[in-house]
Amino acid sequence: MFGEDKFDGRSFAPTTADRIADLTGRQDEVVRLAEKRAADRQHAKGKLTARERIDLLVDPGSFTELDMFTRHRTTDFGMDAQRPYGDGVVTGEATIDGRQVCLFSQDFTVFGGSMGEVFGGKVLKVMDLAMTLGCPIIGINDSGGARIQEGVVSLAYYAELGRRNAHASGVIPQISMILGPCAGGAVYSPAMTDFTVMVDDTSHMFVTGPEVVNAVTGQRVTQDQLGGAGVNSEVSGNAHYRAVDEPDAIEWVQTLLGYLPANNVEPAPVYDFDGDPEVTASDRVLDRIVPDSPNQGYDMYEVISRVLDDGEFTEIHAGFARNMICAFGRVEGRTVGVVANQPLHQAGVIDIDASEKAARFVRFCDAFDIPLVTFVDVPGYMPGMDQERGGIIRRGAKLIYSYSEATVPMVTVVVRKAYGGGYAVMGSKHLGADVNIAWPTAEIAVMGAQGAVQILHRRELNAAPEPEREALRRKLTDEYQQWQTTPYVAAERGYVDMVIPPSRTRVQVARALRSLRTKKQTLPAKKHGNIPL
Repeated sequence: MFGEDKFDGRSFAPTTADRIADLTGRQDEVVRLAEKRAADRQHAKGKLTARERIDLLVDPGSFTELDMFTRHRTTDFGMDAQRPYGDGVVTGEATIDGRQVCLFSQDFTVFGGSMGEVFGGKVLKVMDLAMTLGCPIIGINDSGGARIQEGVVSLAYYAELGRRNAHASGVIPQISMILGPCAGGAVYSPAMTDFTVMVDDTSHMFVTGPEVVNAVTGQRVTQDQLGGAGVNSEVSGNAHYRAVDEPDAIEWVQTLLGYLPANNVEPAPVYDFDGDPEVTASDRVLDRIVPDSPNQGYDMYEVISRVLDDGEFTEIHAGFARNMICAFGRVEGRTVGVVANQPLHQAGVIDIDASEKAARFVRFCDAFDIPLVTFVDVPGYMPGMDQERGGIIRRGAKLIYSYSEATVPMVTVVVRKAYGGGYAVMGSKHLGADVNIAWPTAEIAVMGAQGAVQILHRRELNAAPEPEREALRRKLTDEYQQWQTTPYVAAERGYVDMVIPPSRTRVQVARALRSLRTKKQTLPAKKHGNIPL
């Protein structure tokens, strides 16, 4: 390259052709040659390269790379002998399904994808660009963490990154893809983003790796046991989707973005939908879905699918807290967030994990003006010493807080049980829901009939002769069931707006959301609330 020629006393005036050739050579070094080296190393591990991931994620030919020729400036520890272009991260902007996004993709083949000053500056720059443009930011993470050779500078940039995540929260959607190792300070930024995706076998996320854990605690664990995709998606709840491979992870992100607005002041995409405005044969299946036995479960997915357009939805956190369902779907072509109890898992009870899962989802929907549809079949909060000691009071209150704070249109459908605190927190009228619908099978009460009779008629039951006691208990339970655990006591007080046949749910929910499109509500002026973290 002419820029590297040594001066020999003769004049050297590069022509335009020379300069273009020089540019081409540098670009070739950045892309083709570096990509070849990266492919050899990544493909052997069953992983794609940083640029291959971008190409698979965005619309063909739409990616514009930024800061292609940046290089680190470190001279310590022999680093001055290795100054590859890009410094281990590819950044830029593109479109996905024709909609603008900003993104960065870490390159593990360059210094292990570690973050230094130049690397960090590139990521911050593209995040700032996303905020300026008002578009989602997608981070593809494959990094060994902080670049030790650059010392505290690396830590500074992780902190700066966290601050950017906090400022962008609720302004633009933030999505993290963990497609390799993610350890130490590198894990906190993904944890602050809205959605995190991991891949089986190749993704790992933990604060300290197995070696440190063994040194400090004596425990011997593998990377998968400590922070694999299964652990993070099903146990800790750090990951919102567990993909089988990288193409699956990328496809899920593409689908997710189709439900989301570009930012907090623009609407989500609206799709054409030619649904039947009246009750159909598919709707009538709901008239038979709730079992006659109060202790028998049924699949809440079946209810959700018959209310949403084409029966389609994308679940969030599917493997975590399975007693609570959170998903995105559409009603009349418009995005809605769905929160529902799942009777097939722990009878749909609300425990710590379910409360936090739903609370975060509700807050995301509210931040981006996505209406909420809640389906209720809940026996209440989970009792037990583990839950109490784990903070069910404080952590369970997050669900109350999130619904109370929400100002988006909210429609609630009480399908069956709505007992005690579970009734109150699952999008009740008292927390600000706009339209509350109940099925005739709804049981809205402080507790179930059997428990209530045992408390209300304890003396009467204890005084009855043993042979007659069970018959008396059944009689009192039937009476309580008939008059108290129904939707009509709540309906008399206006806590339920309407009681409808289950088959009319799709039609009625659509009508309610249609009428609520012009809803305007503001909260009291304040800097911010203090959610019980």
